[in-house]
Amino acid sequence: MYDDKVVLCGANSYNEKYYLNPDFEGLPDHVKEELKIMCVLYVHDVGGVLTLVFEENGELCFEVTSEDFDPTFDDIGSRLLIKKLQTEKSDLLEALQMYFRVFFLNEDMDLAGEE
Repeated sequence: MYDDKVVLCGANSYNEKYYLNPDFEGLPDHVKEELKIMCVLYVHDVGGVLTLVFEENGELCFEVTSEDFDPTFDDIGSRLLIKKLQTEKSDLLEALQMYFRVFFLNEDMDLAGEE
């Protein structure tokens, strides 16, 4: 179904917008709200643009960009906040990866075999 990276969602501090890929409208409302809060607070704290992207293998990655020579973008804070989010939101991020693999990549997830 997908042969390249797929954007899940993102937030942009420059134009103060949040984006959720319409392909993911089927996610539960509480998950969509959690993603929105996470992304918007991220760009509010450190600036720039945050995009959550599924790689071809189903891994969910944080991609961060900023305008050239943006004095308001906090590069170090960005890395620290991503590490914090990956730790604190690990259950959500892992569930999203599984969701993507099952419903978008059509992978068979043998839950009985996992511990």
